[in-house]
Amino acid sequence: MSTQETTETATTTGRVAQRRRYLMCRPEHFTVSYTINPWMEPAKPTDTAKAVAQWQDLYDAYVALGHEVELIDPIAGLPDMVYTANGGFLIDGVAYGAKFRFRERGPEGPAFMDWFRDRGYDVREPVEVNEGEGDFLLVGDTILAGTGFRSTGDSHREIGEVFRREVVSLTLTDPRFYHLDTAIAVLDPVQGEGGVDAANIAYLPSAFDERSRQILTERYPDAILVSDEDGSVFGLNSSSDGYNVIISPRAKGFEAQLRERGYNPIMVDLSELLLGGGGIKCCTLELRDARS
Repeated sequence: MSTQETTETATTTGRVAQRRRYLMCRPEHFTVSYTINPWMEPAKPTDTAKAVAQWQDLYDAYVALGHEVELIDPIAGLPDMVYTANGGFLIDGVAYGAKFRFRERGPEGPAFMDWFRDRGYDVREPVEVNEGEGDFLLVGDTILAGTGFRSTGDSHREIGEVFRREVVSLTLTDPRFYHLDTAIAVLDPVQGEGGVDAANIAYLPSAFDERSRQILTERYPDAILVSDEDGSVFGLNSSSDGYNVIISPRAKGFEAQLRERGYNPIMVDLSELLLGGGGIKCCTLELRDARS
């Protein structure tokens, strides 16, 4: 069965849930022992068992929805490896690897590229600093690319050369939202009812500079604009299959906005992993295989 095949149509809304294929990493070594984003405070205690249990809830939710989940083995000494979205960016069987800004996460890049390579992906090793799907989001046929805190602007040029697709650069200005996937949620996958032209997003306007806000307004006039209150609980760090949208239970306003638009919000609490600056999308890397 194709990973892009639809599983169920929401008859009352016309929205289509699609089977997706994801990569996750069990947080067996999760802790906060250093600070590389405003959410990380080593003085605050972390509970690894709780992190694993919450992560398992997310894994189980994906499986229950019919999605396929692959696992990469966690590596001792790499507590942030649970945030698999940062490990690369994949389209049509090509895997553009990650090159992390901070040395603490540096070894993750080769580990993920080895995993991709061992499973037959065409791996492109990066020259420029980039943090994978944390800063690159596929919306229709366009790659939205974030910069400002982690991935460099030169990585936007590089990813465009790798995938030969339009790349739209967006600048993040609030250090709390240091990756693009903390400030934008892709609500509709690439394939599905309406095709790529129907792809849409939700985003937090205050996370971007004025130029970026203008771009988003022009390109996505029907986007859901999320409040600072919901953004600050990582409400946008969510995962959607086109109908079901897994979000933080704290993002009450976003939950209501999704229901109004005909989506089915599903709440999964990753509060322990938020102590490391990550949420639902951070723990989820989409595996887009080559089309047959």
